[in-house]
Amino acid sequence: MNAIKIVSISLLLVLLISSCKPAKNAVVAHRGAFKANNFPENSIAALRHAIDLKLAGSEFDVVMTLDDSLVVNHDPHYNKMIIEKTKYADLIPFKLSNGEKLPTLEEYITEGKKNNNQTMLVCEIKPSGISIERGKEIAVKVVEKIKKLKAEKRTIYISFDYEILKQIQQIAPRASLQYLEGNKSPLELKKDRIAGADYHYSVFEKHPEWIKEAKDNKIILNVWTVNDAKVMDWIIENDFDYITTNEPELVIERINNIK
Repeated sequence: MNAIKIVSISLLLVLLISSCKPAKNAVVAHRGAFKANNFPENSIAALRHAIDLKLAGSEFDVVMTLDDSLVVNHDPHYNKMIIEKTKYADLIPFKLSNGEKLPTLEEYITEGKKNNNQTMLVCEIKPSGISIERGKEIAVKVVEKIKKLKAEKRTIYISFDYEILKQIQQIAPRASLQYLEGNKSPLELKKDRIAGADYHYSVFEKHPEWIKEAKDNKIILNVWTVNDAKVMDWIIENDFDYITTNEPELVIERINNIK
């Protein structure tokens, strides 16, 4: 093989390797892309808009009702009722501000799969207010539902509860997991086979060394909830993998400006 062929093959390999690297500063809509159009947070409409914007991800929150229905809502309460202590039938008469009913996880994931070739579904499983064991039970039910809907490859699981992530790891070893609390270093996450550090930006401001540590150890860097332009610029300049925000349109604008 002559020198020209060797150089050509080497260049081709470099291009192929580069094309497989994940894009930096990918945008994740926090509770869906709700703000610009005044959609309710965690609504089907907000999810649909995130998909229409072709964002890298759309984050949402899952809570379980008294009768074991999995619903998409951020707070532990809905219309002044504690979700974990209320049956689903007692929740659905109260509509979201745009007229939608409180969505079940199945309805949300089903919609998230429609005409969607790009946006990952970033599923935050909320810790149980009743017990750690119930939190684990919720995790199992969520994973089973995602599997039933054939959405495993499109779903990332995140949680503030480390035990929930470890439970998912046991039943779905290939699942992509990211931790939210911000009290573990990237090396600790790697040891426990947690793929990502999805921390509030103040954690990385306090521990800037964790940025390099994560990159060196191939731990995914995600950051929330970034709504300030100056913070956005700092995150973008440091090449985080994902930026979770209530302002996806603004983040895209800042990325384009820095480029």
